[in-house]
Amino acid sequence: MTDEHTAPLARLEVGALPAAPREPLHLLPCQIQRQGAANVSEYFTPAVREAPGGKEVSFRGRMLRGQEVTVPAGYMGIVLKEDHKPCSEEEDRCLNVRSTFQSFTQWNLETPPSADDVLVMSLAWPKIASAIHAPVE
Repeated sequence: MTDEHTAPLARLEVGALPAAPREPLHLLPCQIQRQGAANVSEYFTPAVREAPGGKEVSFRGRMLRGQEVTVPAGYMGIVLKEDHKPCSEEEDRCLNVRSTFQSFTQWNLETPPSADDVLVMSLAWPKIASAIHAPVE
């Protein structure tokens, strides 16, 4: 277990990565006040329209504008699910791979996502970090 001087430890079963399904992923501009499974395919089947500057969809009467965002080369997106079985004494959390993704659809209210969005900017970090840590000639 952890104390104030050590970081929590988690176990991730990376052997499951090659067999993990690839599922469509949507990042919605909302918070859902619920814990637990949801039948997403029954309640979120968007009729996405291609529009100038990206995609459009209506969700609960609100216009959402979206774009496909690709994970940087050499990286993979992973959706994790916590296994609530007891872990070993060294590990505080056990995480299982639920699915993987190489891209996702980011949705904003009324305005299309842009390079100024925080998430899009954060995906540029691997390239920036590489340049920062490269040897100086």
